[in-house]
Amino acid sequence: MFSEIDVLGAFVPALALWFVVALAVFVAADALLTAARVYRLFWYTPLVRVALFIYFFCGIGAGVCVVVANYLLPWGNPLIPTIGSSGAIFGILLAYAMMYPDRTILWGFLIPIQVKYFVMIIGAIAFLSSFQVNNGVSEFAHLGGLLFGYLFMKSPRVQFDLAGPVRRQYHDWKLRRAKKKFQVYLRKQGSGRGPTVH
Repeated sequence: MFSEIDVLGAFVPALALWFVVALAVFVAADALLTAARVYRLFWYTPLVRVALFIYFFCGIGAGVCVVVANYLLPWGNPLIPTIGSSGAIFGILLAYAMMYPDRTILWGFLIPIQVKYFVMIIGAIAFLSSFQVNNGVSEFAHLGGLLFGYLFMKSPRVQFDLAGPVRRQYHDWKLRRAKKKFQVYLRKQGSGRGPTVH
């Protein structure tokens, strides 16, 4: 009679909405499409941990944009389920283009193009496609992913220092080395002399 989501939605509507929106990030039309998108996730981004955080942020943001668009637009249908990870992938692509705008990728494994132009082209295609009614693709998820990717990158707390962990370890090593040298120097200077006041 009732599915688990219906029962959960009857008791906890807010929790059910977030649950459905969060799970929609992992689902696509078929397993091959999901695998291809996950492959792109690891191919386009050098830091998987940052990519996963951006992935969730942009995916949930894209799902929220689709839900809002379905309620606000006259041709929107809030009864149609929202699934897919393309909004999250679009957000990651925008974040990648903002971090590395001049890197060259192969579009369709054939055409070399800089990332900034690639993202501009697919963003324009998504925007122009959003005017088509019921084409089977949620272009608002793509646009929402781009929007949340931009918001993520422009937030003041986000600072990407890709070499930060290595630089910090090197700095700590230099500090330890200098401390040891200074201790050796103090031992050499301190032999044969009494205590001094600085």
